[in-house]
Amino acid sequence: MPQVPQTLDALAVRTWCGLALEALGRAREEIDAINVYPVADGDTGTNLYLTVESAATAVEAVFAGYETAAAAGQGSAATADHLSAALAATGGRDNAFTEAGRPTLADAVRAMAHGALIGARGNSGTILAQLLRGMAQVLADDSEAAHADGQGLRLALRHAADSARQAVAHPVEGTVLTVASAAADAATGAEGDCGTVARAAYEGARAALAATPGQLAVLERAGVVDAGGRGLVAVLAALVETFTGETPGVLSAQVEVHARVEKTLSMSDVIGAGIGGVHADVCGEGPPEEGGPAFEVIYLLEADDAAVARLRDRLDSLGDSLVVVGGDGLWNVHVHADDAGAAVEAGVEAGRPYRIRITHFGLGDVHTGGAAGRPPRERAQRAVVAVVPGEGLAGLYTEAGATTVLARPGEPPASGELVEAVRRAHAREVVLLPNDAELRHTAAAAAEQARTEGVRVALIPTRSAVQGIAALAVHEPERRFDEDVVAMTSAAGATRYAEVAVAERQSWTMAGICQAGDVLGLIDGDVAVIGSDITLTAETVLDRMLSAGGEMVTLVLGDEAPDGIAERLEARVRESWLAVDTMVYRGGRQGALLLIGVE
Repeated sequence: MPQVPQTLDALAVRTWCGLALEALGRAREEIDAINVYPVADGDTGTNLYLTVESAATAVEAVFAGYETAAAAGQGSAATADHLSAALAATGGRDNAFTEAGRPTLADAVRAMAHGALIGARGNSGTILAQLLRGMAQVLADDSEAAHADGQGLRLALRHAADSARQAVAHPVEGTVLTVASAAADAATGAEGDCGTVARAAYEGARAALAATPGQLAVLERAGVVDAGGRGLVAVLAALVETFTGETPGVLSAQVEVHARVEKTLSMSDVIGAGIGGVHADVCGEGPPEEGGPAFEVIYLLEADDAAVARLRDRLDSLGDSLVVVGGDGLWNVHVHADDAGAAVEAGVEAGRPYRIRITHFGLGDVHTGGAAGRPPRERAQRAVVAVVPGEGLAGLYTEAGATTVLARPGEPPASGELVEAVRRAHAREVVLLPNDAELRHTAAAAAEQARTEGVRVALIPTRSAVQGIAALAVHEPERRFDEDVVAMTSAAGATRYAEVAVAERQSWTMAGICQAGDVLGLIDGDVAVIGSDITLTAETVLDRMLSAGGEMVTLVLGDEAPDGIAERLEARVRESWLAVDTMVYRGGRQGALLLIGVE
C-alpha cells in the first residue's frame, strides 16, 4: 500500500482534490440521472464535477508555481506567470510559499476554496463551494499546527456544514445540507487521526444519504436518494482514501434505493432512474415543476458584505433555491427565478456581476429528453467548438456557426467546460479549437472524454484566436470530416500570431529585461519587442511578421487598445506592403490590448 499522509498538509489537499475529481467523474452520469430536486434538470453530477475540477486546477497552480520556481529560479517570465497564478488563487498574498519553497496547508486550502468559488455550477456545486470554503477558513487559520490533525479536520467539517447551511436562504432537509450536517456530527464523535475522522464523516454521510428519500417526497416518488448528497458522499469517500489509501465500499444505500427504483418504475409520475445499473432517464421532463421558476441564474459578484445582504433579500423575493456563497469581496450567486433580467439587475445594483450564466429549465439538453412526448433534438452532423478570449470574438465565432467557451483573463476554462460545450453543440462530429497553447492538455482531455460519449472529435492545436479565425474561415461542413479537418489545420498552421500587452512586473524575456509598464510585443508566444508606446510597438511587431510574407492581416482590438490604432496599422499595411488585406475585429475584454494574425 502506498504511503499516505497522517496529517493535513498541502500534498494531502492536492491528493484529495484529485481523488474527488476522479470519483465524481466516475459517478457523474449516475448523479445526473437521479437529479430530481430542486429541479429535474439532470446536471447535478456534471455541476459538481466542474466545481471540483476548478478547485483542483487552482491547487495545481500553487504547486506549479513552486515547481517552476525550483526548476528555473526566480526572475524568469514563466516563473512570474506561475507565481502570479498561485498568488491569485490564494488571495493575492505575497507569502504564498514557505521559506523552503513548498506550498503550505493554508495556501492549498485557500486555493481550493477560491477555485471552487469561481468555478461553482448549479445549486449543489455552489453549496459544495461553500463547504470547501468553510473548511478552508478553519484549516488556514494562523495557528496552523493546531489544525493539521484529526481535531482540526473535525472542526473544519463542522464549520463547513454550518456555513453552507447559512448560505442557503431556505434550507431543506433531505438534501446535501442534511448529508453535510450528518458528516460533521459523526466526525465530532470520532477520536483519532485524520483517517479515523474522515471515515466517521463518510459513514455518517452515507447513512444520512440513504435516509433522504424519507425526508423529501419527490425523492421517495422517484425512488432515488438526493443527487447533491450522493456527490458529497463521493467527495468524502475520496477524503477517506486520501488518508487511508483504501477506497470505501459501495454505498449500502444503493441496494435499498435500487429496490425502490424497480418498484416505482411503473408509476406514471416517474420517468426512470439511474442507480445500480438502471439507466432510464429520471430527468426526462425538461420543464420545472408546475409553478416553479423558469430560469437558473448564476454569476460571480464583486461586492461588499452590506450590499450582498441587501441582494439576498432582493433575490429571495424574486425566486427560490437562493444560495449566495463567498466573502472577502467575491461571491457566487445562484437563484431560480422567472425574471432572469431582474436577478441580474439586482447584482448590478449590489456590485459588479460577471461570468453570468442563465439557463432556461424548459429547454432540453444532453441530460434531458425534452418535454414529455417531445422527440429528442436531432444531432447535427458537424460542429465547431472554440475557446475565445473576449465577448466580441465570441460573437464573431457564434455568427460563423461555432459553439463558444469564453475564457476571461486569468480564468482559463476547465476540461469539463469544454466537454459541456461539445455536448451543447449536439453534433456527431466536432472540431475543437482551443486557441491557446496553454490549453492543449485541457482540450486533449476534453476530446478524449467526448469520444467516450460517442462523438467523433478532431483537436486542431490552435494557439491563438486569430489562428482559430483562419481555421473557421475555411470550414465547410458539407465535405468529408477528414478533409475539413486537414483544410482547417492547414489554414491555422499558415497563420502567424502575435499580441501586444503591458508588462505587469519586471521579468527576463527573449528580448531582454522588461519593467512593469513596458509594452510587450509577443510573436508566436515569445517576447520579440519591448517598447514604451503601444502603437509604435504594434507597428514594429507587424513589420517583423510581414517581412516573412503574408496575404492577410487580422487585427483584434481589446477594450483598452488606444483610439486610432487600427487605422494607423491599416495605413501602415497599405503604404508598406502591397496586395495585403486587413480585417479588424473588436474583441472586448480579452486580456491583450491587440491580437495580430498574418496569413
